[in-house]
Amino acid sequence: MSTELPPRPVIGILHPGAMGASIGSALKGRAGAVIWADAGRSQATAKRAELADLVAVPDLASLARRSDVIVSICPPHAARDVAEQIAAAVDGREQRPLVVEANAVSPDTVAGIGALLGPEHVVDGAVIGPPAWEKGRTVLWLAGRHADVIAELFAGTPFDARVLGSELGTASALKACFALQSKALPAIWLALDEAARSFGVDAELRGELARTGVDYPAALGAVTAVAGTKGWRWVGEMEQAADAFAAIGLPDGFSRAAAEMYLRSGPPPTTGA
Repeated sequence: MSTELPPRPVIGILHPGAMGASIGSALKGRAGAVIWADAGRSQATAKRAELADLVAVPDLASLARRSDVIVSICPPHAARDVAEQIAAAVDGREQRPLVVEANAVSPDTVAGIGALLGPEHVVDGAVIGPPAWEKGRTVLWLAGRHADVIAELFAGTPFDARVLGSELGTASALKACFALQSKALPAIWLALDEAARSFGVDAELRGELARTGVDYPAALGAVTAVAGTKGWRWVGEMEQAADAFAAIGLPDGFSRAAAEMYLRSGPPPTTGA
């Protein structure tokens, strides 16, 4: 099934963190305007939006009313709340925007957002890779009735948009599976390091791992370097991944334990990201 967008659609980004700013920048060439809502956002967010040449509007409600396409890319725990704000803002609007639910959430969360906004108005999105400022590193997986429309919007951008099918939740399911190895497995290094230090055997553990060919400092350093700044975002992602596994009858403890380890790594920022 297909739908039409204006030749130069207005695209709203909620919100321009590192990934959101790269998405907004990527879509500037395809859009009449790429806008973002600056109410309650941090100075760092405003700076990213400025560097990406995005246009500020007062708040989320203004953005939702003006946009033909809305990309929701926020911390996973906020995804439902953002969707509810969008729903309130577009209530009564004859032409509803397409909402790309690009957060790292469970298939059930996407299905709930589809029920809230109308499944025909939601595209399930999963970004695998870093913020895309150049081609060849990042894939945007899409699912939903109008996934093809969003894939076409991203054609020629640094994001390699690929359509999984028409069923909401399949893109998020793929992301949840990928996250088990990209974020849950690395959290084991945080746990074993904390345990070894608590037991007073960290030096001996390092020696044993080195003896068996494991580069412990490199493995621990890689996850520690990002956990201190991004770990707070990964808590919600790991909980959502755990919900996805639990829903199909698989053990969910891997991701829940990872969420707990990332929660220990540092608090979230005190202002909007």
